[in-house]
Amino acid sequence: MTPFLLVLSSPSGGGKTTLARMLLQGRGDLGYSVSATTRPKRAGERDGEDYHFLSRDEFERRRAAGEFLEWATYGGEFYGTLKSEIDRILAQGRHAVLDIEVEGARQLRRLYPSAVLVFVLPPSAAVLLERLQGRRTESPAALRARLSRAAEELAAVAEYDYVVINDDLVLAVRQVGAILDAEGRRVARQKSLTELVAALRRDLAAAAQRAAAQ
Repeated sequence: MTPFLLVLSSPSGGGKTTLARMLLQGRGDLGYSVSATTRPKRAGERDGEDYHFLSRDEFERRRAAGEFLEWATYGGEFYGTLKSEIDRILAQGRHAVLDIEVEGARQLRRLYPSAVLVFVLPPSAAVLLERLQGRRTESPAALRARLSRAAEELAAVAEYDYVVINDDLVLAVRQVGAILDAEGRRVARQKSLTELVAALRRDLAAAAQRAAAQ
């Protein structure tokens, strides 16, 4: 099977990163694309696992060198997907899971038309607000900006292939897993399908000839 990109997007606090991590824990056919960012590291985060934490100068240097497949600005900080991350995962024969924002997803869709885009919705505005406040990392001004950005991002839902509502996390993980399984069975992704069908046709034609001779 030809590996592909699974892009998860949601407003900040929508749960796309948690969903991606849980998917990876339960499947061996996935690899996680670690994004790069200029934002400060939060408590408990590890460089190279949660993000590649870069200085602004380093991010801009890599961007100028063409090392990013996509990049966008969010909350005044840069975020982007390094080509090396995607190449590493696809070379292993695994699907690449990315949790990125709407603008980055648009850029990736242009580069990888076969990518599968899933928008993760919060069950309500109240739940999203509760999740953001629970982080205790946002000033009131930053929180207002994230909520306004979330309202704008929701307008892009129609650009995605699938929508999953992240009310019950376990159910949401199952639903995305079902999407992965179904997309993996697409005819265009089956490397050996042409040979298999050709062999079946030959065998059936031979069986028909033998039946006619009896």
